[in-house]
Amino acid sequence: MGADMDTMTPWPYPRWIAHRGAGKLAPENTLAAFRLGASLGWRAFECDVKLSADEVPFLLHDSTLERTTDGQGSAGDLPWGQLAQYDAGSWHSRSFAGEPLPTLAAIAAFVRRNGHALNIEIKPTPELEETTGQVVAEHAARLWAGDRVPPLLSSFRPESLLGARDAAPALPRALLLDTLWTGWFEMARSLGCVAVVTKHVLMDAALLAQVHGAGMRGLVYTVNDTSEADRLLALGIDGLITDAVDRFSPAVG
Repeated sequence: MGADMDTMTPWPYPRWIAHRGAGKLAPENTLAAFRLGASLGWRAFECDVKLSADEVPFLLHDSTLERTTDGQGSAGDLPWGQLAQYDAGSWHSRSFAGEPLPTLAAIAAFVRRNGHALNIEIKPTPELEETTGQVVAEHAARLWAGDRVPPLLSSFRPESLLGARDAAPALPRALLLDTLWTGWFEMARSLGCVAVVTKHVLMDAALLAQVHGAGMRGLVYTVNDTSEADRLLALGIDGLITDAVDRFSPAVG
C-alpha cells in the first residue's frame, strides 16, 4: 500500500521557491539575487553549488565562467582565491557591477539569519560528481548544524547524491529529473531521497501519486506560467521553483 499524505513526514519547506535567488531580476546565484528575492517576500530559494579547485563550495550554474562572470574557462579548475576576484554582476546589468561569486557559507549566513529555506542543487564539474556531493554535504551539515530546517540537497547526478548520503546521511536529498529515464524511481528510493524534482511538463497526477505512494514529495522546475502553476497546484504539488518572483506571490498555495 502507498503512503497517503496524512501519514507522510511533515514537509518543512515553503511551496514556492525562488530560482537562483531572484529568478532573472538580478544576477543569478549571487547574494544580491537572494537579497532581492527576500525583499519581494520570498522565504525559500534554490541555488547551484560546485567546487573550486581547492574544494571551496561556491555558487555557479555553468561549468564554465563566461556566461555569468568576466572570467574564462572551467570554474572547477581555479582556486577560490582567483574565483573570488571575478565580477558576477555586470553581465546582468550595470547596477550589479562588481557583484562577486558567493561561497555557500555566505549564502548560508544570509538564509539562516533570515529564517529562509534553501534548496542546494549540487552542480558538479564533470568527473567530480561524487566528490562534489560529499564536500557540499559536509559543508552544509556544518553550516546548518542545529537548525530545525536543513537545506534540501538535490542533483541530476545520482553519484552526487550518493556522495552526499555517505557524507551527511541526515540531510534530505532529492533527485532532479529532466526526463523520466529508465530506473529513476528505483534510484530515488535506493538513494533514500525524500523528494523528486521534475521538469514541470513531466508532472501529472499519475506521477505525483507514484511519488507520494513511495512516501516522497513531488516538486517541479521552472514554473513561470500562471496556468501551469494552477494546474500543478490543483494536483497537490509540494513545491514549485520559479523565475517569476515578481509575478507570483510566495504566499499563494
